[in-house]
Amino acid sequence: MATLKDFRNNVKPNWCPGCGDFSIQAAIQRAAANVGLEPEQLAIVSGIGCSGRISGYINAYGFHGVHGRSLPIAQGLKMANRDLTVIAAGGDGDGFAIGMGHTVHAIRRNINVTYIVMDNQIYGLTKGQPSPRSAEGFKTKNAPHGSIETAVAPLELALAAGATFVAQSFSSNLKQLTTLIEEGIKHDGFSLINVFSPCVTFNKVNTYDWFKENIVNLEEMEGYDPSNRALAMSKLMETNGMLTGLIYQDKTRTSYENLVTGFKEEPIALQDIKITSEQFDKLLTEFK
Repeated sequence: MATLKDFRNNVKPNWCPGCGDFSIQAAIQRAAANVGLEPEQLAIVSGIGCSGRISGYINAYGFHGVHGRSLPIAQGLKMANRDLTVIAAGGDGDGFAIGMGHTVHAIRRNINVTYIVMDNQIYGLTKGQPSPRSAEGFKTKNAPHGSIETAVAPLELALAAGATFVAQSFSSNLKQLTTLIEEGIKHDGFSLINVFSPCVTFNKVNTYDWFKENIVNLEEMEGYDPSNRALAMSKLMETNGMLTGLIYQDKTRTSYENLVTGFKEEPIALQDIKITSEQFDKLLTEFK
């Protein structure tokens, strides 16, 4: 059985010292080992941004896609090879700006993919511009008077779109984050896990100390029922989205791939798709 070490490779991350993404990488590796996966059973698909590099830092199949497009790739991969455990990963700019359309439709589609968003509330790779998650009034070098836009509320959007698994954690809480990723992997359907991951270089507002002061941990809230969608929405709104833990899970819906006719037959990835030269020429003719 694989251990944590089996999911490590020799590629050294180029993230800034102190970046929250280091903990997220460690949590993915720990979760993969804890649920009994082997490296060849896991695929990590990422987008563009500092966090997008994570697909090359874990000993598993990795695909570094283009900006905002990790989810279409991850969904196609899962549909082609249902035996793979597929994790999509990226930043808040990647998933909630250019990729937001894909995020919403992946949520409502409910394909069995786990999506981990590394939420630092800023664009880090391009040197510190406001992201969709930056608060109104957030000041950066290209918004010296403060952002005039309202921040996106991703978890409320996820619930409204019909999500079946919504969770949130903090990169400093490695134990909770690892557990949530494990549960996301085991969930039969689309799992959204938003992770507060401080950018120590460009974001001097949403720091580790700021998150520790503002986070409300559901594990300390008696009587919370994660199967109650209305309660989940209410608590998110009450806390301005600063909840951590398993916020909502619906175990009654069937995942997308199990509703697709023929999906339970031999997956595309294992089929012999070789074609003859005549068939290839015919395809070319049809697309002229």
